[in-house]
Amino acid sequence: MALLLAGDIGGTKTILRLVEAQVDQTETAKNSLFEQRYVSRDFPDLVPMVEKFLQEAQQSTGQSFAPEKACFGIAGPVVNNTSKVTNVGWMLEGDRLSEQLSIPKISLINDFAAIGYGILALEPTDLHVLQQGQPKENAPIAVIGAGTGLGQGYLVHDGTAYQVFESEGGHADFAPRTELEFQMSRYLLDKLNIERISVERIVSGQGIIAIYQFLRDRDFAKESPEIAEIMHTWNSEIGREKTVDPAAAISQAALEQRDHLSEKTMQMFIDAYGAEAGNQALKLLPYGGLYIAGGIAAKVLPLMEEGSFVRSFQLKGRMRSLMEQVPIQIVLNPQVGLIGAALCASRL
Repeated sequence: MALLLAGDIGGTKTILRLVEAQVDQTETAKNSLFEQRYVSRDFPDLVPMVEKFLQEAQQSTGQSFAPEKACFGIAGPVVNNTSKVTNVGWMLEGDRLSEQLSIPKISLINDFAAIGYGILALEPTDLHVLQQGQPKENAPIAVIGAGTGLGQGYLVHDGTAYQVFESEGGHADFAPRTELEFQMSRYLLDKLNIERISVERIVSGQGIIAIYQFLRDRDFAKESPEIAEIMHTWNSEIGREKTVDPAAAISQAALEQRDHLSEKTMQMFIDAYGAEAGNQALKLLPYGGLYIAGGIAAKVLPLMEEGSFVRSFQLKGRMRSLMEQVPIQIVLNPQVGLIGAALCASRL
């Protein structure tokens, strides 16, 4: 058995978990010995956070822990086992962390690579099927997830096991398909004074806000006083820590069917989400499954189930029959990235 340290590192919060596991065992990689959540900006670096975590683990359990391996999933690019956590100004290097924490093996991976590993360890109860498809053993797997941004990744089987790869596909160009989407694209180009619109600007939490602003400014429907107040507060906090979340408010209003502007916003969001998932599937043919992670899909499950996501996913002309064969599942377990970091650590 090996003692592993897994981490899910974000600009706002970091979750650390101690796991005892056999090498590359998906089940034991989920068995937590101790777990703690921290506010990332409360620490100047990851090292003092991990040191505090290990001290608290000893105080809580009465045991002393010396992890042999560690893996940290990071919300941002990772190059040569190095990553900058922008929101808190951390520069993380695997070799430095290994030396300062006395952990022999440390791997830094992108958060969607961590989710990719986590997919391998999920149970059926952690998933919700949107399209049954025709799954094929050892076929490629795709992962996509809208949250703060739009993450994408994929898994390829090498004959022995799945290898996990991150991607920056969320920064590909947004492809409008309808007149309303073309109008929205032009609106955002002008409003933001930029040269291109990435798909992440539409399919993400910020995208929900952008779609809402477009529909509101085009007088699609009257804005409710409740969301108008939230939007006003959010705009006044630009450059400061946010105290409100317009995307969550818009999503909730749409779920409760009490605001026409919010309902149309979420319809456009989900249509665009399904279309981009279909674009990813065309490039990978993930008959091993397409998994929808991120912080939004599971929270708006009834809207995802209504059918527009799958319709947009399948709407690929002559390739529709291929799209119908791809299994699509929504990840319900919010700790999939932490599970994946533990599994990745077990493989080091």
